[in-house]
Amino acid sequence: MSTQSRPMDTGHPHVERRPHVQGGRPVIRGSRFPVSSIIQDYRRGLSVEEILREFPSLRPAEIHDALSYYYDHQAEMDQEITELTNLDATMQQYPPTIRPSDDGRH
Repeated sequence: MSTQSRPMDTGHPHVERRPHVQGGRPVIRGSRFPVSSIIQDYRRGLSVEEILREFPSLRPAEIHDALSYYYDHQAEMDQEITELTNLDATMQQYPPTIRPSDDGRH
């Protein structure tokens, strides 16, 4: 295995960072599932049990470890979530390829 694809140690047993997976953002170990998705659901008020129902491939320990990772890296994770949910920046980075016609009708 090359050093570029080797997971970076996060200090959390169920969370890893790999350079070429999700842009190096933290994910559930052995998957492409971003920790930020779990955090966003939790912030919206979903309980761990509800997140498990929403994503049955996850295990309770993985969700709890993702939450623990968040609290250990809160500023970094908050910044990541802000960047991921900034629609204006996303539209500038990935402008739409189809634009509505300007025929005067709305």
